[in-house]
Amino acid sequence: MRPGLYAFAAAASFLGATTYIGLVEQPARLALSGAAMLQEWKWSNRRGTLVLSVFAVVSAILAYIQFKTNGDVRWLIGGTIILASWPYAYFVMMPVNVWLFVIPPGTAVSPLRKLMRDWGLLEWGHVLIGFAAACVFAWALELPM
Repeated sequence: MRPGLYAFAAAASFLGATTYIGLVEQPARLALSGAAMLQEWKWSNRRGTLVLSVFAVVSAILAYIQFKTNGDVRWLIGGTIILASWPYAYFVMMPVNVWLFVIPPGTAVSPLRKLMRDWGLLEWGHVLIGFAAACVFAWALELPM
């Protein structure tokens, strides 16, 4: 078994999922009416949070196993980077999530749309985290120590 390869695959899946959210799902969501946009976001956010959390934890665990196997500190760094998506989601994304969850359905579209745009911009932080972790893992796979 090559846990490092699977750690890279999980990080690449994390990166792919976050890129899909930013490039496909968010623009489609912003094209909806206010109530429909909020309803779609609530369902999508719950599922997306679970998927991204699983990818991050699996990738980090496998990276730490690979680090224990060969002692290459790059696996430790990559695992820590991908795991940084959790505090990023909690401290950066969560305040906007809370505002979006408590907005009543009849709210004017303008503040809702602004919050949704802000959420979409913040989501690109997850893309950067996934990209950084995948790059570190690719480096460790390509040039083993």
